[in-house]
Amino acid sequence: MLSPEQITEIADELLGADRSRATVPLLNTRYPGMEVEDSYAVQTLWKRRRIEAGHRVIGRKIGLTSRVMQVATGITEPDYGVIFADMVHENGARIPFDSFSNVRIEVELAFILREPLEGPHVTLWQVLDATAYVMPALEILSSRIEMTGRTIVDTIADNAALGGIVLGGTPVAVDAVDLRWVSALLYRNQEIEETGVAAAVLNHPASGVAWLANKLAQHGGRLEAGEVILAGSFTRPMWVERGDTVSADYGTLGTITCRFE
Repeated sequence: MLSPEQITEIADELLGADRSRATVPLLNTRYPGMEVEDSYAVQTLWKRRRIEAGHRVIGRKIGLTSRVMQVATGITEPDYGVIFADMVHENGARIPFDSFSNVRIEVELAFILREPLEGPHVTLWQVLDATAYVMPALEILSSRIEMTGRTIVDTIADNAALGGIVLGGTPVAVDAVDLRWVSALLYRNQEIEETGVAAAVLNHPASGVAWLANKLAQHGGRLEAGEVILAGSFTRPMWVERGDTVSADYGTLGTITCRFE
């Protein structure tokens, strides 16, 4: 376990990296005794510092819930991060490429909660009952920690590598479609790069939200009504460069587009 001083040192370093769009050396090599709970302590302090600076939390993201993402990263357990209001972009947005230290895109579903969810025994069915609607979303990944050799402690401390999100498409009630079979085609500059089906997220994307509610209970937290919850990617991350246009076609749930400039 790390000391409070080390937790503060890491959180401050990551805040600085976020402001300068830089990456810092791996935590797992500089702090060999670092554990998962240390990383969540770093993330909690980082979150508190952003709130104190005037930023507003509007939701959570869940990462590494699908087999394809675990294989892509070499990390075998889910994690979570915090979504702030200044991270959210509208469908069709022109997004400054330099807002991120690096850019990758993931295809997800966003659950917008009507009621709070508090663990430790939240089920998939309770998630569906508590959800106002589900809509397509893209997650923009941006790592503040160097990527090669990352482990779960690096990813969690780095707010699960969240840079931003794009919301769009058609909101639907949870009983209007079989969420397991929601699929998406991900394009970069009109060329298809990735495809996926939402069942890749723990067999049902609502299972990811249930995992999150129960994990937050271990840290004394819960999911609140009105929050936006990204359930986890069902495609591999797609690298994006300056000038690229990204489009994700969710079929009957519509399309999300954005351009990085």
